[in-house]
Amino acid sequence: MVDLAVLPSYIAVILLFLAPPGPDMTYMLAVGLEGGRLSALKAILGIGTGMSAYAAAVVAGMGEIARSHPSVLDAVRILGAAYLLWLAYVTMRSARRAINGHGDIATGGWYLRGVLVSLTNPKIILFYLAVLPQFIGSAENPELQMAVLGAINVLMEIVLYGCIGVLSGFFHARLTGSTKATAVLNYAACAVYVALAAAITVEILLT
Repeated sequence: MVDLAVLPSYIAVILLFLAPPGPDMTYMLAVGLEGGRLSALKAILGIGTGMSAYAAAVVAGMGEIARSHPSVLDAVRILGAAYLLWLAYVTMRSARRAINGHGDIATGGWYLRGVLVSLTNPKIILFYLAVLPQFIGSAENPELQMAVLGAINVLMEIVLYGCIGVLSGFFHARLTGSTKATAVLNYAACAVYVALAAAITVEILLT
């Protein structure tokens, strides 16, 4: 059976982990600005899918590969930064289209984007590698314990970051009738993507 006595302290750790802005949070902010509330909901489901894949991999024992080969995580970081720069390019193109009177052209693919952003966020797998083993407690089945803890983490991120995306989507909903405002929102989202890619690159260079 699982040990539920560790949940209060585990949830507190998750909240501390989710509070600082990271790739997932800033991505949801950008999605809400760029695509609106429905896009944010699709994106957070994609992020939840990517997190679930990482959690399943760690439970299955693949986390040991990441531990013994840290260069794998660096490769994931580089891919993540490159993908965010590509999102910045696509978003800037949408902003230019809005200025030219083609604001109805949407970039779309929000769910898949969320999956890719989540899978290229190495902090997620680092969380599972470093934190989950600390909360095995007296569980008779460690794999089941980690699976339950992983599911709780996924659910909490979906709720918290999903709310951030939906709230930022209100700005999109209020300004979507204006092509200039739509362009400004897209440029703001583009800036978020570029800043996040730069932060990841700096982190790679400093580690």
